[in-house]
Amino acid sequence: MDIKKLKELFLRFWHSKNGKVSLIRDVLVALFAVFIIIMILWSYTGQWLGTPMVAIESGSMMHANEPYGRLGTIDAGDMVLLVKVTKRNDIVTYCRAESQGRDDLKTYGKYGDVIVYRKYGDTTEDQIIHRAMCWVDVELNGTEKTYTIAEYGIYSNKTLYIPEIGLQENNRPVSPDWSHSGFITKGDNPYTNKECDQLGGICDEPIKMEWITGKARSELPWIGAINLFFNDLAGGAFWNKNVEVTVSNVQSDSVVCLIILLAVLISIPIALDLYDYYRTKKKQKI
Repeated sequence: MDIKKLKELFLRFWHSKNGKVSLIRDVLVALFAVFIIIMILWSYTGQWLGTPMVAIESGSMMHANEPYGRLGTIDAGDMVLLVKVTKRNDIVTYCRAESQGRDDLKTYGKYGDVIVYRKYGDTTEDQIIHRAMCWVDVELNGTEKTYTIAEYGIYSNKTLYIPEIGLQENNRPVSPDWSHSGFITKGDNPYTNKECDQLGGICDEPIKMEWITGKARSELPWIGAINLFFNDLAGGAFWNKNVEVTVSNVQSDSVVCLIILLAVLISIPIALDLYDYYRTKKKQKI
């Protein structure tokens, strides 16, 4: 079959008024649009055949006094793109970014990159999304451990105390017992995440590179609440008291914004159909 005949068949298919053909055409167009979107997301994030975005379940990254709608920060119900990282230098820590004082090194309202990791590398555990605060080198000399945080110029075999990144407990120095080097991480929420993850019972060890599934980039506000709702529904959270209802963590203003967004998206095709109907009726009268 030559190109001319293929072109004729395609045009007949594209302009066909037959109901069944129109349905098939609409389905194919929708699938093609989804394919293009997925390819763009995979290309941008580098997460080929993986998950290019995640829905936020908790409020551990919330900031104090956020504006209505909570744009620009990571909140429960948001979705963020997950960019693949392969080496340590792919991640800019809070300390490194703050020392340079560059606004282009800020993400979600604060200095440094926000990373997503699985604690202890356990794939059965829920992923954690927190900010990379600094890198700590752990060395074992006989029975003595030393901790080096080069970004802060700290070398210690006893205690550590850096309040601004949560390396403290009740405003006192701490004596950690870490077994390997990695990132110190912490949630942005000043009320629920006062200590870093490695002291706050979230992940007792520094985060290894191989535990990290990506760093967060961009934000799709509110729509992740839909994902949380269906996950809760599938997991039986609404009738099982032992399962957390994650969608309840979504703040009320985010819910209102989501409803408005859905109303606008639904009204657009309805308005177009009404406009087309009005034009058709007007032509018939003429």
